[in-house]
Amino acid sequence: MSKEFLGKTVFITGAAQGQGRAVALAFAKEGANVAGFDLTEKIPYPAYNRSSASHLKTLEKEIESLGSGKFAAYTGDVRNANDLENAVKGTIEVFGRIDILFNNAGVAAYGLSHELTEEQWDTILDINLKGAFLTAKYVIPHMIKERSGVIINNSSVAGMRGMNRLSHYAASKWGLIGLTKSWAIELAPYGIRSLSIHPTGVNTPLNDGLAELEGSTPEEIAERSAGNLQPVPWIEPEDVANAVLFLSSDKSRYVTGSQFVLDAGLLTR
Repeated sequence: MSKEFLGKTVFITGAAQGQGRAVALAFAKEGANVAGFDLTEKIPYPAYNRSSASHLKTLEKEIESLGSGKFAAYTGDVRNANDLENAVKGTIEVFGRIDILFNNAGVAAYGLSHELTEEQWDTILDINLKGAFLTAKYVIPHMIKERSGVIINNSSVAGMRGMNRLSHYAASKWGLIGLTKSWAIELAPYGIRSLSIHPTGVNTPLNDGLAELEGSTPEEIAERSAGNLQPVPWIEPEDVANAVLFLSSDKSRYVTGSQFVLDAGLLTR
């Protein structure tokens, strides 16, 4: 364990499973305190199973077993300002500060643009993009007070290229680049860095959800969506966690406003 993250607090949305869970565990292993926020109920669209309260509880037990960082769980919807405001307030009351924000909460679903309903479009944009804005809205004032902090937005390779039948998803992920660069400019005077990461397909329960909606398998989803240059159908959540820890560390202290790509060579094609 390094000492760099000891005593620091990380706020993670979409923390219960997948990439959020991996990042939470990685920071906890380094001695950081983790506030995990997630939606634990099913929503109408996309209509696949998602995280539950039991997933957050399991994560809490895993972090407690490490004997290093502590964990605080918050449930809510990133589209709901009150849920986020209360979670951030609770985190400050428990841990006293927020040093790193990982805007990870996100959903995806297939659909041709002209066949999407307005509600479907709004759901993807509101969770993936507005959710990041609202979370940062309540976290940033505490970072400004400390005159330090790191914000990492989990975008996607879809934020850097067009995606067939994923226009609403791609639009939301491109939007995160705009937030990232704007926050880098706005927050530099306070010592706060802002970055986005752009993974290729990641081996998470989201693949199961997409496969469920499509009537296929996660492997078929990965093969159809990725086309990585390196011969892997997807990367692992731990690969994302390694990138987030690196970008949050002093090893990246002069990196801000940038896009960090971990795509197994996909965008090189």
